[in-house]
Amino acid sequence: MTDTLPMPITAPFTPAQRSQIINLIRRAARTEIMPRFRRLSAHQVAEKTGAQDLVTEADKAAEEMIARGLQGMFPHALVVGEEYASEHPEILDRIKDAELCFTIDPVDGTWNYAKGLPLFGVMLSALRFGVPVFGLLYDPVVNDFILADSENPAVLQMPRGLRREVSTSDGGAIEDLVGFVPLSLIPAEKRGQMAAAMTRFARVNSLRCACHEARMIAQGHADFVLFSKLTAWDQPPGAIVMKQAGAHVAMLDGSEYRADVKTGYFLAASDAATWGRVRDLFDFLLDPASDAET
Repeated sequence: MTDTLPMPITAPFTPAQRSQIINLIRRAARTEIMPRFRRLSAHQVAEKTGAQDLVTEADKAAEEMIARGLQGMFPHALVVGEEYASEHPEILDRIKDAELCFTIDPVDGTWNYAKGLPLFGVMLSALRFGVPVFGLLYDPVVNDFILADSENPAVLQMPRGLRREVSTSDGGAIEDLVGFVPLSLIPAEKRGQMAAAMTRFARVNSLRCACHEARMIAQGHADFVLFSKLTAWDQPPGAIVMKQAGAHVAMLDGSEYRADVKTGYFLAASDAATWGRVRDLFDFLLDPASDAET
């Protein structure tokens, strides 16, 4: 992988820098996110692309705080926040060439957050030339996070300094698997086929929150997750965390997942064998006509 890149891909932070990043995320949640939870007025919530795609004042304020803090700590880094990129999509073209890039999803699961559901998170990743090397999945409600980098296992860190490594499930046969599929985001002409395929599993859900879906995989509470809407902020943090917890992560066509990939399907599963079984069941999604609709 590194043969085609300007330099080796390594984890980028010292322990002190990791602590600074963690503290920044916690401060943003404590200052901008949690005080607004279940207290939003109608004028503080807006639609982006439609009624299912929302943005709140908390998203914007938290992103600004996190981006400002990261830029102060790492002046030469490229910082890509969801809300900024939504208005300035040209910034996404710089990811693949950036020696260090941060991506921020300030409130992942905004629909849940706006509706008062305590199922949302803050996600941050660090990339080197588009490759995720650090990921943080923070739950502001219970104040814990799962993080990992490319050189260390995934760790759940809880309040009062409690921490433990996390690992994926043992996987298994299709009929025993639990996973996450965003049925509403599957191309319309393939949705019926996907709905039928979903009946093969023990259970299939959608949490409307990539942060918590990735956390569930990393902790072994679910076996797979499929993403059909790829963004630079939704998948990279979870990709590195799930991988370092033992998951197999790749594009559905078998190619390497990168944060600068904008189309296609990203599949993570508890291990390579389970990934292969799920991938074979979802093979119909690789029809070029479907990809064009994604």
